[in-house]
Amino acid sequence: MDWRSLEIYDNKKDPCGPMYYNGVYHEFYQYNPDGAFDPNDSLMNMVWGHSVSTDLINWIGLEPAIKPDIPSDICGCWTGSATILFGVQPVIIYTGLIDRKANQVQNIALPKNRSDPYLREWAKVGSNPVIQHVIPGLNSSHFRDPTTGWIGPDGLWRIAVGAEVNGIGTALLYKSEDFMSWTRIERPLYSNNALNMWECLDFFAVVPGSNNGLDMSSEIPSGAKHVLKVSINSCDMYIVGVYDLKRDEFVPDTVQDDNRLWTRIDYGTFYASKSFFDSKHGRRVIWAWSNETDSYSDDIAKGWAGIHSIPRTIWLDGDGKQLIQWPVEEIESLRINEINHQGLELKKGDLFEIKGIDTLQADVEIDFEPTSIDDAETFDPSWLFDPRKQCREADASVHGGIGPFGLVILASDNMEEHTAVHFRVYKSEQKYIILMCSDLRRSSLRPGLYTPAYGGFFEFDLENEKRISLRTLVSWEA
Repeated sequence: MDWRSLEIYDNKKDPCGPMYYNGVYHEFYQYNPDGAFDPNDSLMNMVWGHSVSTDLINWIGLEPAIKPDIPSDICGCWTGSATILFGVQPVIIYTGLIDRKANQVQNIALPKNRSDPYLREWAKVGSNPVIQHVIPGLNSSHFRDPTTGWIGPDGLWRIAVGAEVNGIGTALLYKSEDFMSWTRIERPLYSNNALNMWECLDFFAVVPGSNNGLDMSSEIPSGAKHVLKVSINSCDMYIVGVYDLKRDEFVPDTVQDDNRLWTRIDYGTFYASKSFFDSKHGRRVIWAWSNETDSYSDDIAKGWAGIHSIPRTIWLDGDGKQLIQWPVEEIESLRINEINHQGLELKKGDLFEIKGIDTLQADVEIDFEPTSIDDAETFDPSWLFDPRKQCREADASVHGGIGPFGLVILASDNMEEHTAVHFRVYKSEQKYIILMCSDLRRSSLRPGLYTPAYGGFFEFDLENEKRISLRTLVSWEA
């Protein structure tokens, strides 16, 4: 198994404008052409890197698609999205920095030659910037990351742009007949004072209980929900709700005033995610930037930093409350040398070593079935404000009522170095709550690395489901 062709390496940051067009997957991304990211340097030399694939597994790196070379992006080409107009015309809309103060506007680029299967060259339209930063109350250095377009209730195109307006996190809404000339709609798509800035917005439709994706440029079926994803405070959060066609706004099913209680796409190192509709397989696929744990000096020394997560299919569960994700099915084509164990009974404190596999690169699936669920400890709702703290305090060495149980990976022979991925089961008044942790604190003896304990809670119908499933993709390279 080899993840290297799949994980897009180098000096990578936010995914930008993923799309499937004429038989080819395109992944654009924030790229620093001058080397590994230096925190003492600005982000004002960012370009749009570009890689292509026909199977989401094997990737070809191309020359950057967009570089800062016009007044409306002269200090950097930041994150944006791609939209395929009526299935034939790809369009990129992205944020440009116009000065060293990071004032931001929105620009558009089109492929120079649509017959080129790789769409290597892109041309910026002469009307750039197509969206200016002149808005009452706008912090013009917090005005970025336009979404993929969708068709609004009047048949016009819509996009949303993340912003800080009067100190409030806002998804500004714009409309256009031709995707070139944009008018701001007075009412935003959504705003909430729980956060003061939203970046890397994503907005898409989903049908509860169906893993089929929906194309936002087509008619959305009745009964569909919408998801608004925002990136802030080093994590990706989302809200499930409905798109009110009459008011042209997003209405959440529930509103949490404290953003610490917002549901996250992923509870690990997963940021600036971007999804797209994969028309080849009729699914929605999501990527994210996964920041590494090396020190900055190590990144600079090795010459690269940052990877993109393995692409995942994403859909909404049958209850319409939580997004479900699973690695795209193409990853299974990388599997070799299968090792299978069934019916293992482990007691508290037991370790079972899986032998005969490459422990540095592996795809592991495990089903855990507790022998009894009566011993579950009582769940404390205050833990929801800081799941990482609970993962630190109730780590894999602390025995509980049900748990910890899970997987130890990338372990040295004496266990001085290892990463523990583990579960605990708690009981609230009417349901079971599962804590899942990925604890990197003992992953390396090398000083200066960022090795936190990640974690999150989720509801689970343990009485009926009986089993808790874990799939772990292991790679030593990141």
